[in-house]
Amino acid sequence: MRLVVDLNRCQGYAQCAFLAPEVFTMHGEESLVYNPRAEEEHRDKVARAVAACPVQAITAEGLDDAADPPVRAGQEASHDC
Repeated sequence: MRLVVDLNRCQGYAQCAFLAPEVFTMHGEESLVYNPRAEEEHRDKVARAVAACPVQAITAEGLDDAADPPVRAGQEASHDC
C-alpha cells in the first residue's frame, strides 16, 4: 500500500503515530516521518490512522482492493464481510 502525507496540511497532532507507530513517527514536536510503502501487516492500523487524521492529510492507495479509489483521511475504508 502506498501512503502520501500532505506535510503542508499536517499539523502534528500525531494521531497517526499513536495508532500506527510502525508506519508513522514524530521527530521532534511537529515533524512527521513515515514509511510511504507500508507493509500489509499494518493495513488495519494504517486504516485507523488515515481515518483519525483531524486535518485529512493522509492519502492511502491500495488500502482495500486495488479497484477502490485512494482512501483519504476523514473517509471510511469500505470493508466487505
